[in-house]
Amino acid sequence: MKVLKFGGTSVGSVENMRAVMQLIADGNQKLVVLSAMSGTTNSLVEIANYLQKKNKDAARQVISQLEQKYYKVVNDLYASEEKKEKGKTIVSGIFQTIKSLTAGDFNEVGENTIVAQGELLSTALFAELMLENGYKTVYLSALDFMKIDSDKAADSHFIQENISKILEQSEVADYYITQGFICRNADGNIDNLQRGGSDYTATLIGAAIDSEEVEIWTDIDGFHNNDPRFVENTKKIDQLSFDEAAELAYFGAKILHPQTVLPAKLQNIPVRLKNTMHPSDSGTLITSKSSSHGIKAVAAKDGITAIKIRSYRMLNAYGFLKNVFEIFEFFKTPIDMISTSEVAVSLTIDNTKHLKEIVSELKEYGEVEVDTDLTIACIVGDMIAEEVGFAANVFSALKEIPIRMISYGGSRHNISVLVKTELKKQTLQTLSNNLLNN
Repeated sequence: MKVLKFGGTSVGSVENMRAVMQLIADGNQKLVVLSAMSGTTNSLVEIANYLQKKNKDAARQVISQLEQKYYKVVNDLYASEEKKEKGKTIVSGIFQTIKSLTAGDFNEVGENTIVAQGELLSTALFAELMLENGYKTVYLSALDFMKIDSDKAADSHFIQENISKILEQSEVADYYITQGFICRNADGNIDNLQRGGSDYTATLIGAAIDSEEVEIWTDIDGFHNNDPRFVENTKKIDQLSFDEAAELAYFGAKILHPQTVLPAKLQNIPVRLKNTMHPSDSGTLITSKSSSHGIKAVAAKDGITAIKIRSYRMLNAYGFLKNVFEIFEFFKTPIDMISTSEVAVSLTIDNTKHLKEIVSELKEYGEVEVDTDLTIACIVGDMIAEEVGFAANVFSALKEIPIRMISYGGSRHNISVLVKTELKKQTLQTLSNNLLNN
């Protein structure tokens, strides 16, 4: 059985929902993961933000507007009066849940519950559309099997055990419909896998049921060799290895959630990226094998902060780096890049929630400098460090770009450089001109 995931744009209108129905309804059994209709999550986040600020009137106004939008969706989506009434009942129930959270105090549990309603709406309405058109369909609630632990990592054992049990106990169907993004946490409360997490849901489910393939359907025809928002004439990549795709996703390629690749890699399940608007296109296939040797693509990650710790206590000392890393571990702040010398260590982070506290503690070990508004440009491919030329080509291409930091040798699949964000477009274009378009 295949697992297919469709993003918010793919189910963003009545017409798109019908197109997805026609696309999947080929008689082959599959499990379908849906995001919320495009724009819905933004509205739900807006509602939650108003409630956090205790502006209940503004929250109720957005709730009312969104509810009316969904009643119109229901009216346009179904042909029969029976299904129209069923759709209205679904919408009414969902919005009763949202409205109930405007009373009393508002907390993180309430926020996560509100944000989850978008996926619950899209999947419930889509499942009824499938049934109205005569397709044997079963609706599954991801809240019954998707779970994260206290560290917000996916509980793979729980997911596998529970989705297997649910599928065994469910009525046999051709199409199983469930939600991406949403889950329960270690306390049993509604939570989520963060923005873009529907991709992650799909590969977690794919791994749990040993799917033959996971297909991620978006409005883009696969990975491109550079960011088309900043660089002209980019090209689609036909095939990538799991490691190459993971590097591109982590370092800024928006088409795929950064954590998506790991579950598929561990179970060796192919992942294919497809375009809902051009279903005949082959997209990008991600497997354990790279299609070719050399540089494949460039991606960029913004919002990077660099921290340099300089101290002569590092000289011929051991344990210094351990102490530094323990500070980041305590504040649960991941490090992207790192570079060391005899008396200094430089590193980058993209989460500055605890920056003030981190800097304060680092000052116990030496002089601390913080640099913001930075971007990591990542050159990705199948590059063997011992082979001559790869690094030289990269640095030659960037000879006119001031480089703040370099990461090379930690992986055979990427070379990363840190530059000022104002130089991002120039950096991406230069790398394309010199490395990808020769």
